[in-house]
Amino acid sequence: MPAATQQTIVPNIWSNSVAEEQASFYADTFRDCSFEISARYPEHGLPEFQQGMAGKPVTVDISLAGTQLVLINAGPEFEPNPTVNLMLNFDPVLYEDASKYQDEVFAKLSDGGIVMMGLDAYPFSEKYAWVQDKFGVSWQLILTNPEGSPRPFVLPSLMFCGAAQNKCRQAVESYIDLFSNSGWGTVAEYPQPTGPAVAGSIMFSEFQLAGQWLTAMDSGADQPFDFGEGMSLMISADGQSEIDRYWSALSAVPEAEQCGWCKDSYGLSWQVVPANMDELMTRPNAYEHMMQMKKLEIDKF
Repeated sequence: MPAATQQTIVPNIWSNSVAEEQASFYADTFRDCSFEISARYPEHGLPEFQQGMAGKPVTVDISLAGTQLVLINAGPEFEPNPTVNLMLNFDPVLYEDASKYQDEVFAKLSDGGIVMMGLDAYPFSEKYAWVQDKFGVSWQLILTNPEGSPRPFVLPSLMFCGAAQNKCRQAVESYIDLFSNSGWGTVAEYPQPTGPAVAGSIMFSEFQLAGQWLTAMDSGADQPFDFGEGMSLMISADGQSEIDRYWSALSAVPEAEQCGWCKDSYGLSWQVVPANMDELMTRPNAYEHMMQMKKLEIDKF
C-alpha cells in the first residue's frame, strides 16, 4: 500500500449524516483504503439546526492508496455532483492486475449508483468509465499505459461547466500562480467546438498544485449543475499569514464565507484551515468560536 503523505490540498466530500457507512463502503470497495473518525460534534452548545448531530462524527478521514480524503458528516444542505470528482488511475505499475481491479471497483461503485459512461474503450483510453456511486460521489476509472511517468492512484478532478464553462485554462493558471511547486502537465484541447466547449478550450489537462497531481477539463456537454459545496478542496495552511494569503486570493463570494469556507470567482468551494486544526479544536469552546468566524483566525480559537 502506498504510504500516505501530508497533502496541502485535501478533497472534502459532504455526507448526509452517513459518513461512517460511506467510509465503510469505500474501505470494502478499494484494496488500499482505511478510515478513522477524526472529530465529533460536541454533546452540548450546538446551534438548533445541528442539535441532532450531538456526539456524532463531524469528519471521517480516509486514506485511499496514500491519498487523503475527508467526509464531512452533516445535514442535507449540500450534495456532491460531477463538477468535482475523483479520477482513479489503474496503472499496471501500481497494480499488476490493474484491469481486473478496475472491473472490481466499477462493479462495486456502480451498484446502487449511476453509470454516466459505461466501462468500455474510448478514443482517449482503451478502458474507461465514469460512475456516480450510491452516495452521489463521481469517479472516473481509467486504465493507463505504464510507459509514461507515474501518477498517483487518486487524482482530484475538476469539470468546468455551467457558469464556469470554458474557463478551465484561466482557472488552473490562477491556481498554479497561487501555490508553489506547481505547473501544467499534459494538456489536450478541443480541436473544434463540442457542445458548449469552444475550439481550443481544454478537453483534458493534468497539473500539479503544491506537488500534488489534479486533472481538469471544460465540459463537452451542457450540464444541469455548477460547482457547489458538496465537494470542496481543503487547504492546510502554515500559520495565519498563509491563511490570509490564500483567503485573499480565493474568496470572491462574500456570502459564501463561513467557518473557513469560501468560493473563488469560478464558483469552486475551498476551505482554508490551519495546519494544526486538530490541536486547535481541542481547545475549550473551540467549536463555538469557529462557528462565529468567516476566515479562520488562529488567535480566536
